[in-house]
Amino acid sequence: MSLRFFSDHAASLEDAQIVLVPVPYDQTCTWAKGAAKGPDAILTASEHLEGYDLETGTEVWRQGMATDVPVQVEDRPEVMVEAVQRRTTEHLERGRFTVIIGGEHSVSIGAVRAHADTTSELTVLQLDAHADSRESYRGSRFNHACVMARIKEYCPIVQVGVRSMDVSERSFVDPQRIFYAKDITHDRAWIDDVLDQLSPHVYITIDLDVFDPAFMPATGTPEPGGLSWYEVLALLKAVCDRSHIVGFDVVELCPLSNHRAPDFLAAKLIYTLLSYRFKKKWAIDR
Repeated sequence: MSLRFFSDHAASLEDAQIVLVPVPYDQTCTWAKGAAKGPDAILTASEHLEGYDLETGTEVWRQGMATDVPVQVEDRPEVMVEAVQRRTTEHLERGRFTVIIGGEHSVSIGAVRAHADTTSELTVLQLDAHADSRESYRGSRFNHACVMARIKEYCPIVQVGVRSMDVSERSFVDPQRIFYAKDITHDRAWIDDVLDQLSPHVYITIDLDVFDPAFMPATGTPEPGGLSWYEVLALLKAVCDRSHIVGFDVVELCPLSNHRAPDFLAAKLIYTLLSYRFKKKWAIDR
């Protein structure tokens, strides 16, 4: 596996203010396996990113970015969650902004736990095609279909882009804090409504199937009717302008051997969100 995100400008781990943590885990995937290969595909694609972000006029790599060694766990998901929590906590204690690269969505649980332990007034913003709110699935409370049920045990959540759920999840969701993809299409004020539900500190978890399969076909559980690239970016930019982003993850890339564009989309998404997060510090006069 590549050891560097955006390798041409990577810093040493000791000097980095931003650290990316790959978690190649997909033990609970329930349809197409392959999310364990997602981190490596994203790291490989990141080698072709431009360091200058056109929209923000920044070069966020100057903040100091490094990629940690992967969290390698081939065991029950609760064991993986604990390992991710420990690794994330280590970086937070050293003041590093931490990005988790999945892997399946259950990797987010450990990262959120670490942030919830150190951050007051935290809300988790979920971008996802699925509610992921089952109490248990296929014998596990840590299945990728249960990730938001576990996260909600630690802090409030806001869900965006959802267009699929089990009937058992209907009683879990808060109608004021879930924004269905079908409604976003017809509501110009939806971003403001999302912002109104967020607290001062926000952790963002992005399941790549939030995008329409036309933009992101490389996921294990694609759903039609998703968001576009610019819809997602408009939301992320607004959140970064309004709230303090304490960390984020990007999960569920299931690489396709004959189609590299989704890998690059995921890498570009990470770099763009980092550019939004740190734009005030690294703006370049234009």
